[in-house]
Amino acid sequence: MADSLFDKFGKTFNANQILFCEHEPGNDFYLIQSGQVKLFKVVDDKEKTIDMLEAGDIFGEMAILEEAPRSATAVAYGGPVKVLNFNKANFETLMGSNPQLAIKLLKIFSKRIMEAKRRLLILNFPETETRVVDTLLMLAEQKGIAMDELEPVELETDEEQISNWCAVRLDETRKILKRYENLNKMQIKAGKVIIKNIAELNRFIYNKRKLQYEEYS
Repeated sequence: MADSLFDKFGKTFNANQILFCEHEPGNDFYLIQSGQVKLFKVVDDKEKTIDMLEAGDIFGEMAILEEAPRSATAVAYGGPVKVLNFNKANFETLMGSNPQLAIKLLKIFSKRIMEAKRRLLILNFPETETRVVDTLLMLAEQKGIAMDELEPVELETDEEQISNWCAVRLDETRKILKRYENLNKMQIKAGKVIIKNIAELNRFIYNKRKLQYEEYS
């Protein structure tokens, strides 16, 4: 990245310095130039790491796209972190001064918007079971897994991530996943969910969404 770009938009954070906190309002986003950033949430009074980000990663943009509070805390990890810091106003300047980077950011924004729309479909379901199952389908879609796949599907996720995505209480999410495991429809491991027959779950969600559309039509 050109030094001139860092001169305009650059910031440096020392190790363990917080960039922003969960739940606070946000009107800017970051592109990491060097170093690592840890994203974490506090769940049941415990710190849960959501992601570890490195040079080239973008974070914090959903606060702008959704005009919502920060969904996690971001902290410089292991050493100094250099970032480019953008908001709605200076992003217009970036569009003119570095169109290649601007196009990259717009593609990422487009992907994030699609993910937000997909999550809205999940949240439109009133039943907690349907939300949990549709979240698993969404995670499979993000991996490019076909919904008619006949082989078992392995997803790298856990109960807390699923709970966050579908806005269902963690204890309720665990009960639902455990019930499906007892029915031999999936297997729950540390950091993984193995779906035995994803086509069956897809049919379940398809029928639920069809009934939902019929109720509103």
